[in-house]
Amino acid sequence: MVAAVMTAPDTTSDANARSRLAHTIVIGNEKGGAGKSTVAMHLCIGLLRMGMKVGIMDLDVRQRSLARYLENRARWVRNTGAPLPIPEMVRIDASQARDLDAAEAEEAKHFEDSLRRLSEKCNFIIIDAPGGDTFLSRLAHSSADTLITPLNDSFVDFDLLGDVDPQTLEVARPSFYAELVWECRKLKAQQSRRPIDWIVMRNRMSPLDARNKQRVGEALDNLSRRIGFRISPGLSERVIYRELFPMGLSLLDLTDSGSGVTFTMSHVAARQEIRDLMIVLKLPGLEGKEISF
Repeated sequence: MVAAVMTAPDTTSDANARSRLAHTIVIGNEKGGAGKSTVAMHLCIGLLRMGMKVGIMDLDVRQRSLARYLENRARWVRNTGAPLPIPEMVRIDASQARDLDAAEAEEAKHFEDSLRRLSEKCNFIIIDAPGGDTFLSRLAHSSADTLITPLNDSFVDFDLLGDVDPQTLEVARPSFYAELVWECRKLKAQQSRRPIDWIVMRNRMSPLDARNKQRVGEALDNLSRRIGFRISPGLSERVIYRELFPMGLSLLDLTDSGSGVTFTMSHVAARQEIRDLMIVLKLPGLEGKEISF
């Protein structure tokens, strides 16, 4: 297996960005079933295996998929003694205050304190945002340095980003979620003068060069130019992702002793997808580092 090497980003970060202790990556999508937690977990383990210190914040107060994934991982380590890397984990709960202003103030303080505490010890913070337009979701999006939106490769999920003409594939208008991101980008620019790098991942793409696949791609290209995001290939649909969840393992753990899972050529291809994502993200501090997994 040939190790990939990270290349430098296209743009130079300003002095403030370079001095930050942690780069915040938000995984955001208002539709369920797009693979947010799978993306967050594999990105986390990939960064850990590249020698980075990673913090995790799970803001999905109902599903808690990422938090449960990491709890399964900690149990696997206790039961097997496998020396698997584990990130710092912070859980954010919804406020129980009845007054809306008081509830939002409490949630904002908990969020900001947690972000600051993780920044003191981590290179990267990965936030799994709630699957809806909530106060915590907006806090997360406006704090992002990198925003990753996994999107199932179909026009059903494309509606998350914009309304498209079915014949010309021209974008009529951005969606509510795209407008939310736009507002958070403006807020971030006002507060810190730093941009949000928005990446849309085409998840669960068909291996066939189908007409619908081409049309989705053309519509995404049109929308990316209009509202300003980059497009990345995502993770293919694989049964292994569902099988690994109860063990708390990622595809990057399967060649370690004690995983108990047979490593196949399909898993080699899946690892390449993760390497491709790491390269497309152009995260700071990884320039010149080998992606050895």
